[in-house]
Amino acid sequence: MRIIISNSSDDPIYEQIRSQIESAILSEELKEGEALPSIRSLAQSLKISVITTKRAYEELEREGFIETVKGKGSFVSSQNKELLREMKIRNVEDYLLKAVGEGKSVGITLEDLKEMITLLYE
Repeated sequence: MRIIISNSSDDPIYEQIRSQIESAILSEELKEGEALPSIRSLAQSLKISVITTKRAYEELEREGFIETVKGKGSFVSSQNKELLREMKIRNVEDYLLKAVGEGKSVGITLEDLKEMITLLYE
């Protein structure tokens, strides 16, 4: 697993870590039951605070992506990957609903909105 931290990103470092690990789990790059690097070793390899790494792991655990076993480490959760994926799809739908509402409020047509999404997706 490779994590890349961008100093130019608007996202906080813990969020960058969280989202990259989440993506690796959803794409099955990280398999169910697979161990993640320890909080301390990940912090050391990324040259960041242990507190930052701990926060990313806590968020992942709260969302059901990983499980932490005291004294053993953190592991990819055995949760239903399809259920986790559905949760993420629902989040995308929520963002799109907000975007459509904003678009309508300023007079953007459906065709213009589709074009914007296509350009952003590519």
